Amino acid sequence: MKRFLLFPFAVLLLSTSLSAQPDGRAPEFDLTAEELEAHLRFIASDALQGRRTGEPGNDIAAAYLAAQYAAYDLATPPGQDNYYQQVPFEATVPPQAAAFTIDKSAYTQGDNLLLMTGNLPETKTKVVFANYGWADEKEGYNDYEELDVEGKIVIVLPGTPEGKDPNTVFRAMSVKRKLAQENGAIALIELFRLQFPWSFFKSYFNKETLTLAEESEETEQDNFVYGWLKEKQESKIKELQEGKSMKAVLESSGYESRRIYSNNVMGIIEGSDPALKDEYILLSAHFDHVGTGKQGGGPFTAQDSIFNGARDNAMGTTSLLAAAKALAEQPPRRSVILLAVTGEEIGLLGSRYYVDNPLIPLEKTVFNLNADGAGYNDVTYISAFGYGRTGTDQSIDAAANIFGLDVLPNPIPEQGIFDRSDNASFAQAGIPALSLSPGTTAFDEQVSKYYHQVTDNPDTIDFDYLHQYASAFVRTARLIADRENRPMWIEGDKYEEAGQELYNR
Repeated sequence: MKRFLLFPFAVLLLSTSLSAQPDGRAPEFDLTAEELEAHLRFIASDALQGRRTGEPGNDIAAAYLAAQYAAYDLATPPGQDNYYQQVPFEATVPPQAAAFTIDKSAYTQGDNLLLMTGNLPETKTKVVFANYGWADEKEGYNDYEELDVEGKIVIVLPGTPEGKDPNTVFRAMSVKRKLAQENGAIALIELFRLQFPWSFFKSYFNKETLTLAEESEETEQDNFVYGWLKEKQESKIKELQEGKSMKAVLESSGYESRRIYSNNVMGIIEGSDPALKDEYILLSAHFDHVGTGKQGGGPFTAQDSIFNGARDNAMGTTSLLAAAKALAEQPPRRSVILLAVTGEEIGLLGSRYYVDNPLIPLEKTVFNLNADGAGYNDVTYISAFGYGRTGTDQSIDAAANIFGLDVLPNPIPEQGIFDRSDNASFAQAGIPALSLSPGTTAFDEQVSKYYHQVTDNPDTIDFDYLHQYASAFVRTARLIADRENRPMWIEGDKYEEAGQELYNR
């Protein structure tokens, strides 16, 4: 009982507003390190149990953010009397036992086979190779166009024709599953040909997982099997790809699914310029983390099994609250959306849901500034993922320099960071986007020591640096919201076409 007293006390403590300076300086100069520390210590506290999407700690974090929005007098989304956007999820427990035999080559669940959904009694049928198992009506592409897969097992390559980076692969999973079902298949199995270890993939997905659920969807989908296969050294798959007809036997049991809900938390600040206030800058940060114990995804001990996520992403969430306060006190020219998203750690699902169900029309949203990070190893920098792509570099540099920081453009490119955080969801919709992270020069021991580890707790944070990082984030948001011309993707950027389509340019 005692720990829950912390929540109302913290809300009361942190709801006090700071006044703007008499000399008219922007209010982000008045944000104190102590205030930001108080926010972070609550969000990353043990009481919130790692803020895993769908669990009580995540709900408490959402309620805390909503309370802060109310204290700063942010407007609620149009037509709502609260700050929540409810996000529906399907929680699934993978089959506990499964076996797949193709042309006498056997695969077993948990070894070289990982089925994620579906209960199916032993079934003998044919196997069909369907390339990527993808269809895009706009591009005139359909892997099923000349295939008969009715009552058969479909095997496909991972990802889509556009790529098989992790974000593309994960985003495509539910779409490919749905396409296979619509074409009459009884199962879809993807070939594991990715650049990270099979053991990592298995440990990540061989547990209860969450996927976005359509409100009209039934939670029971036991008759359809979906999963992944790690090919044997002498696999029959090559012959299947070359057109050889093959028979297979498939069985699966122990799959369970249920519906759960989580919330994005959204507030709005109306812009001060009558000519620009119908354009919105969207500020985002994910507030979820990975939970407790083994489901956290990293080592834990008997003494500590809570993945507090102070760096990932209480620092970003605190920066979002800093922006809410400072920009509400002195609104910029454009309007501002403050969007704290759930479900980032399970595939950017909260931001994906918002993009598919926006509370402000996407074509009115002219920029996304995201705050996220795995950690930091150089407190003289702020890292800018997307630097050089949206015409906002001068604003980023100016904001960072005011607070004694240099900008590190697009570090650790081998990690593909831009497409691994929520800014990617908005970029794919065409919205110019950028993610500001704490200073990271390499994914080294100093970063990996805390990334998704129980060691990432508030006592390890440099709070003076948090103050600099959050202030630079807020100042960047203000400068971009105040500029005369709206940001746009530079010519030739991979998201330029999506941007032109969104804004009818």
